[in-house]
Amino acid sequence: MTLSVLNVAYPLAPVGLDAVGGAEQVLSMLDRSLVRQGHHSIVIACRGSSVAGTLVETPGETGALDETAKKRAQRAHRMAIAAARARWAIDIIHLHGIDFDAYLPDDSPTLVTLHLPLGWYRPEALRPARQDLWLHPVSQAQQKTAPPGSRLIAPIPNGVDVDALSQVRARRNFALLLSRICPEKGIHLAIEAAKRAGVPLAIGGQLYPYQTHVQYFADEVEPRLDRQRRFLGPLGFYAKRRLLNAARCLVIPSLAAETSSLVAMEALACGTPVVAFPNGALPDVVEHGKTGFLVNDIDEMAIAIDASADLDNETCRAEARRRFSLERMISGYMDVYSALAKLGASRARSGATP
Repeated sequence: MTLSVLNVAYPLAPVGLDAVGGAEQVLSMLDRSLVRQGHHSIVIACRGSSVAGTLVETPGETGALDETAKKRAQRAHRMAIAAARARWAIDIIHLHGIDFDAYLPDDSPTLVTLHLPLGWYRPEALRPARQDLWLHPVSQAQQKTAPPGSRLIAPIPNGVDVDALSQVRARRNFALLLSRICPEKGIHLAIEAAKRAGVPLAIGGQLYPYQTHVQYFADEVEPRLDRQRRFLGPLGFYAKRRLLNAARCLVIPSLAAETSSLVAMEALACGTPVVAFPNGALPDVVEHGKTGFLVNDIDEMAIAIDASADLDNETCRAEARRRFSLERMISGYMDVYSALAKLGASRARSGATP
């Protein structure tokens, strides 16, 4: 069965091989896999995106990302979805943005991936009345936090392309942090821990022009940087892969309930141990003392950064291959796509509204 799938990105973040956010990376992996399997992949995403299938580009925002910019981008997404549906016979619509309910079509089989902590979504959005609208988390840990009355299907766990990520490189004496630059990611805590450990820290990440993010960088991150703790800015896939394969460890000081931590899976795929606070799904990703360390404060993080050099890199790679394969993730999505397509076809045969 050949499918026509419309994936819709968060309106303010571009997708592609070099995408920064986990949601955008998952969408990109789905797009490439759909094309490889002979399906028609259509992607709605903002300017700066690149896809393997067909891109329907929205204008994007170049200034401050305030409420006005968000509403303008959402309106552009609504128009792009309508235009795509008018042009192609689409079997499934798949939404990835935290604001998905602002541009949700009302009459088509639709899947929504909840990439972020469930408490960040409007509670009403997690209680859809429609039977052709399926919402799913990306981990069991995330599902356990669902508010009462939420209607979610079983999780589809994230995965990463272990073969594409892994390289044999000489390890170097630095820790790595890859993250969006925002308060809940706790970047300032990792800088302090690296200083206490006496280990250089490379920070790669995107600073989006939200006022709170810019202020956080100026107040909490930039003053702590020095010659040994450096901010590299956003990193493309190949630069990220090079650093992940060379670092002694990846540090995840997130203060939020991480839903899955794609970057932790990427690090393990590169054979790189992970040092993290045990928030959200991270205890299900990192095996303490085997593929990394789960720590409770800055002092423990500093000790773990130092101790990470003693963990076995090949064990990390083997665990990533066993537990976080891209093939497993794609298979989970394809199963749901097929079920939704059959639902839509059945409703069309019965004369019901699609």
